[in-house]
Amino acid sequence: MYRLRRLGDFDALIAGSALVVMLLVPLLEIALRPLLGAGIDNAPVLVQHCGLLLAMFGALLAERGQHLSALGAGFAASANPLVRQSALAFGKASAALLCGMLAQASWTFVASEMEMPRDIAYGLAGWMFELAMPAGFALLGLKLASRLSGRLAVRIFWSLLLPVAGYAFAAHFNGSSLPLWPFALWLGLVLLCGAPIFAVLGGLALALFWSEGQPLASVPLSHYQITVNPSLPALPLFTLAGLLFARTGAAARLGNVFTAAFGSGIAGTAIAAAVLCSFFTAFTGGSGVTILALGGLLLPLLTRAGFPEQRGISLVTSASALGVLLAPSVPLIMFAIIARVPINTMFLAGVLPAVLMVACLLLVGGYLRRGEPLTVNRKKSPNSKSLRDAVWAAKWELLAPVVAIGSLVSGIATPTESAALTAIYALLTQSVAHRELDWTAIRKALVDCAEIIGGIMLILGMALGLTNYLIDAGIPDAAIEWVQSVLPNKFAFLIALNLFLLVAGALMEIYAAIVVLVPLLLPVAVAYGVDPVHFGVIFLANIEMGFLCPPAGMNIYFASAMFGKPIRYVAAAVLPAVLAMFIGALIISALPWLATWLPGVAGVYG
Repeated sequence: MYRLRRLGDFDALIAGSALVVMLLVPLLEIALRPLLGAGIDNAPVLVQHCGLLLAMFGALLAERGQHLSALGAGFAASANPLVRQSALAFGKASAALLCGMLAQASWTFVASEMEMPRDIAYGLAGWMFELAMPAGFALLGLKLASRLSGRLAVRIFWSLLLPVAGYAFAAHFNGSSLPLWPFALWLGLVLLCGAPIFAVLGGLALALFWSEGQPLASVPLSHYQITVNPSLPALPLFTLAGLLFARTGAAARLGNVFTAAFGSGIAGTAIAAAVLCSFFTAFTGGSGVTILALGGLLLPLLTRAGFPEQRGISLVTSASALGVLLAPSVPLIMFAIIARVPINTMFLAGVLPAVLMVACLLLVGGYLRRGEPLTVNRKKSPNSKSLRDAVWAAKWELLAPVVAIGSLVSGIATPTESAALTAIYALLTQSVAHRELDWTAIRKALVDCAEIIGGIMLILGMALGLTNYLIDAGIPDAAIEWVQSVLPNKFAFLIALNLFLLVAGALMEIYAAIVVLVPLLLPVAVAYGVDPVHFGVIFLANIEMGFLCPPAGMNIYFASAMFGKPIRYVAAAVLPAVLAMFIGALIISALPWLATWLPGVAGVYG
């Protein structure tokens, strides 16, 4: 139960309020459009700029909960306590320095905006929202430094010194030309010492601009551009809808539907678990959330059906990664934004590939080949009456994809409006129809949503700054020339692409991978004649396997914590699943119509 108890909780108040505005304004536009014949003037721009507030103050919430994404390996994961503690201290201190540098670069950007203010909506100037960037980075630096060990006076000293030192360094050398290699070595060590990924990406972007003697304000400019993207408010709103469902009995009701549909024997339970995990991940926006929400429900079902415990853990852990291709998953929307492909097109493009990936996981992964066939125990076969009862009990949850996808594909709502409709649908059905959400749970969902999205959007902004430098430096064109000189045809390129993305998914956080790699790889793929939508499905099908591969495979860590098993135990359990999913990705690569047929039939692509 979350309450605003301290003055320091202003970050929750601002982030939560921004999220409420992002929810209510699109709903108001939908309601007034039939009466006015148009939307509300400047309302979309206001919603977009609330995204900037959500990003920065949500990131502060993520830091408070120690949920800022890090590599999760390296010296920070050492078994030696002295090495681990020293690495974590170095990582936090370095991240605080980097936050000071980012605060200075952000202030330079805001100061330039204040010289020629832009009225964005209702008399509000753009710089009023942009001030959240230098303030947010400065506070992040202070909070990261305050986590260093020692007496209170010592921690206060470092909390003030490190961000200020970073700010002073950036102010002194802004516009100067500095060598890249010392920064690169330092940042590589910082990453291995457990510093947040956003700080390393932002530091690398600053270092690259420094190496060219270019203004550092380009980095916060990129962060601003992506956080106010017209389609980006769909991310937190769809995530909010998923969190509202996750805090009720929706998971249990859906589990009853799939168990009743497929039976409760070994094969039926396996299919039900895989489909349910995929479905739930698509809505909650994170496979880790699915493991935590469904793990305690599904593992007992699998073991009672006859699964060995390790294989049950393997199925739940791996199937939770498969929802990335299903609407309205956050990575699916992110790819559409970065690749400039219509979101409704990507929603439809992922359906058949997602079904194929689930089938490959179950069949090639061996979850259906061993044990009891579907027809052995008729008492455990699907029952029409129990299925009808389960469907009726879960009718509101089953209709949620219709609201999300139908409102968008039909054209009656923009991506942001579709997400707002889905969020308010989740809120009303779970609080009114099921009476399972109270005001305390709603407030907690708002804060948790801000925390999740704040951490993600901070990574996206810093990664985009890095990507923009690479594009300006002509890296995509050079990559096309080099790849075409090495790989003679499209078939060889697709094989190499799948292998590269599998490794990238194991090493990179998924949102950073989307922002950094898609602008670099998409032009290469198009040069080989690969359709952008097809490329997006290939990209996500491979990157989702990264959830299962150390060191960045977060599903392994979530499953280890959820089921109380060593990380090595879980990693060994999911190896057959990774192989099965990789085969599925190769099939998707070989059959482009899997991605393009459904959008073409619906008339939203081609």
